[in-house]
Amino acid sequence: MSFLKEFVKFLMERKKFWLLPILIFLLIFGALFVVTQGTAVAPFIYTIF
Repeated sequence: MSFLKEFVKFLMERKKFWLLPILIFLLIFGALFVVTQGTAVAPFIYTIF
């Protein structure tokens, strides 16, 4: 949790708010990848890339 606190502090001090959408997208995509691992949805995810 200290990493998240430091990251938020960094965003506030450096005004790097454009990093938030990238981080949110990566978290959602990572969660989707973990949840659908080994299911029938996996081939459709791979076709995106």
